[in-house]
Amino acid sequence: MTFRDSAAATLVAVIWGFNFVVIDWGMAGIPPLLFLAVRFVVVVVPAVFLVPRPAASWRVVAAVGAFMSLGQFSLLYLSIAAGMPPGLAGLVLQAQVVFTVVIAAGALREVPTRHQVVGILIGATGLLVVALGRGGQTPGIALLLCLAAALSWGVGNTVSRASGVAGGLSLTVWSALVVPVPALALSLVVDGPGGVLDGARAFGWHAALGTAYTALLASLVGYGIFNTLLSRNPPSAVVPWVLLVPPVSITSAWLALGDVPTPAELGGGAVMLTGVLVTMMGGRRLASTTPVSAAVDAAPAGR
Repeated sequence: MTFRDSAAATLVAVIWGFNFVVIDWGMAGIPPLLFLAVRFVVVVVPAVFLVPRPAASWRVVAAVGAFMSLGQFSLLYLSIAAGMPPGLAGLVLQAQVVFTVVIAAGALREVPTRHQVVGILIGATGLLVVALGRGGQTPGIALLLCLAAALSWGVGNTVSRASGVAGGLSLTVWSALVVPVPALALSLVVDGPGGVLDGARAFGWHAALGTAYTALLASLVGYGIFNTLLSRNPPSAVVPWVLLVPPVSITSAWLALGDVPTPAELGGGAVMLTGVLVTMMGGRRLASTTPVSAAVDAAPAGR
């Protein structure tokens, strides 16, 4: 990669890493699923009128949207609302790499390489250390919701790979059509009509800025840059830059919110990221699909 491409990859990692802090800040006082619905309305409009539809069936587009966007981000937002520190969320969400390899092995009969098996075991060990090292600071339900978000992301990766459709900005935009209505409906069920109305009234400038950041910068700009890098460089040269996202999310949450990670979280996180790196480097098949999903937020994150 050229210096310019490396700088662009670093910028994307910073955008995605800071996204978790922005979600936590912008969502204050807003029901998480309502905040999610508004975010994806902004992702879709007006981009859906400007970006060509991907070369995929509606079934594939809907499935990718259901798992990569609706499933992943509804669970992530609920996790943060339940007390998951934004910095730690950016770390735990990277378990999607391990989940993707395991799910692809079962659903697509893609037998993991030896390096991938070793990476999975290392990553699982790191996650266990993080879970045991919470020290009562992070609610267990929040951690489980974040892991469920990573699992949904992994399923979405596998669906995308099974379809044979190349990921890109078009798939991000068109699959986002699946999110707003179900997210709003779920918010009405979880928060009640009164809670949704109260959240709509509380939707002030901080929520508007948070929505603009998560939808425009994290989803559209970040995704566009990352896929441009993939078009110019081998995936094996681009994908490892995603591993900068957790350190950025942890550091930004530390500086902006005062969320100081415990030694066990830092140590377990380092072990988990080592496992993720070994898994990614252990098979180019995974490397070819991971950036597609990673760019969808955070996501997620964040996207």
